[in-house]
Amino acid sequence: MSRKTTTTVFTALAIAAALGIGAFVYQGTGKAAAPESRFVLLNGSTQTTADMKGKVTLVNFWATSCTTCVAEMPEIVKTYDKYKDRGYDTLAVAMHYDPPSYVVNFAQSRKLPFKVAIDNTGQIAKDWGDIQLTPTTFVVNKQGQVVKRYVGAPNFDELHELIDKLLAET
Repeated sequence: MSRKTTTTVFTALAIAAALGIGAFVYQGTGKAAAPESRFVLLNGSTQTTADMKGKVTLVNFWATSCTTCVAEMPEIVKTYDKYKDRGYDTLAVAMHYDPPSYVVNFAQSRKLPFKVAIDNTGQIAKDWGDIQLTPTTFVVNKQGQVVKRYVGAPNFDELHELIDKLLAET
C-alpha cells in the first residue's frame, strides 16, 4: 500500500471509531435495573440504590481532576435546583482515585446542593459497568431502572426533556 492509501485507511478507521463511540455515548440503555450499591455520603450517612425508588435520580461519576466534570457541574447544579421539588434527586459519585480531601473541598467550595459520595474502593464504579471514563452519568427512573447513560457531558436540553418525561410517569 502507498503511504497515501495507508493514511486514508487509518483516517477512515478513526472516523468509523469516532462514530461508533458517538453512538455508544448517546444510546439509551433500555430499562435495566440499577445495580445494587451502597453509597457513603460526605456527611457520613449512607444511601442505597433501593433508596432511589420513587424519584428520578441522576447518578454522576466524576473526579475533581476531570476538566469536563468540573465544567459540567454548574449545569448539574442548575438541573438539580430546577427539578428537586418535583421528585428529582442527584448523586455525584467521586471516583476511587480522587483524594477525599479534594472531593470535600470541591463540594464545600462550590456549595453542591445534592448528595456527594466517594467510591473509596472502586466497587461502585465496577458495579455500574466498570466505569473508567469521567464524567459518566446515568438517569434512573422512579422504578429504579437505568433509562439513559451518557459518557461525557450530557446535552442538558435533551436531559431536561427526559427528566420532564420521567417525572410525569407514575
